[in-house]
Amino acid sequence: MEYDDWTAGAGPLRGIGPREGLPPGLVWPSRRGEAGGPTQWQTRSGAFRSSGGGNWVPTEVPSSAGQRTVEAAARLPAHGAVTGWAALRWAGARWFDGIGSQGAPIPVTLALGTRHTLRPGGQVRVSQEHVPPGDIHRLRGLRVTSSCWSVAFEMRKASTVEAAVVAFEMAAYDDLVSVAELTSFTRSALWIRQGVPRVREILTLLEENSWSPMEPLMRLAWMRSGAPRPRANAPVFDLSGRFVGTPDLLDPIAGVYGMYDGGLHLVGEVRHADVAKEAAYRRLGLEGATMMSGDLNDSSAFEVRLGEAYARAEPTACGHPPVAARAAWLVGADRDRGAAPRAVGVRPRTTAAVSPGCLTLPLSSKCI
Repeated sequence: MEYDDWTAGAGPLRGIGPREGLPPGLVWPSRRGEAGGPTQWQTRSGAFRSSGGGNWVPTEVPSSAGQRTVEAAARLPAHGAVTGWAALRWAGARWFDGIGSQGAPIPVTLALGTRHTLRPGGQVRVSQEHVPPGDIHRLRGLRVTSSCWSVAFEMRKASTVEAAVVAFEMAAYDDLVSVAELTSFTRSALWIRQGVPRVREILTLLEENSWSPMEPLMRLAWMRSGAPRPRANAPVFDLSGRFVGTPDLLDPIAGVYGMYDGGLHLVGEVRHADVAKEAAYRRLGLEGATMMSGDLNDSSAFEVRLGEAYARAEPTACGHPPVAARAAWLVGADRDRGAAPRAVGVRPRTTAAVSPGCLTLPLSSKCI
């Protein structure tokens, strides 16, 4: 059976009305014996699999993050909503794939308050926090909590500060939330809920322009080393206006950049491009430090490499000033988030002309 058309999803938030459609490829579970549902023989034959709560879906339907979210949402009573990573994924946050660090699926959390009889288990968790009605919306067939509530929930329940920072920044990647919005939401809506002190404490650490989950981890390690807070993904140009590259992190004052190299960066065309980019940065006089996947559990080796990069960026023995003394910094914000309505889409990664907030450097010769 093909699932290329929109199919019926959850009912309305209040009262009675039509069920809003689900995106193609996703299937709303049905109960045995109801109209369109499986027969007893079909559930016993393996043609359908149980999705919990007496619901069934055809076995051929892939168990993707979206499908698991739908199956969890089908167990909601007349109130409550999907929250946390699953709500963010449903709203368009592509980095939330629902897979944990050990490769196992992460359960979908349902925010139900205390007036419910649903028992958690399997692929469903239950939050007994009461969600204000204004933070529950129906989106593409499902009831989900607002992006501010969802990301704050992930941050409050995260196992570490690093995980909380990554959760926010990967939601900000798809423009679902900003630091200003989260700050206002924390003050006005969360009050004394569990984990709120942590959110308040790390608001100053957050960044809206990270492009992958590893970048905030590298930035936090950078700051733990005692170095100044770097800029995230600031494009670099030479003085002729030619775009050179966009390092993951950049200290424009010292002329030091940082790059994260995961497994994809070790072979093939990606590695070739990385080497060429490093050479281009060196021609400008920038000094770099690379973080590897092995540095995630213990960042001390990266911090040593970073310290060495800062040392190389200092004035040379023959009198050449550090690179920052030869740089022309155009003051301006990376992005004006309030200039346009929130839009989910692919953010442009390069630009063809010098723009505010970019570092321009002369092509310089190193002291020999």
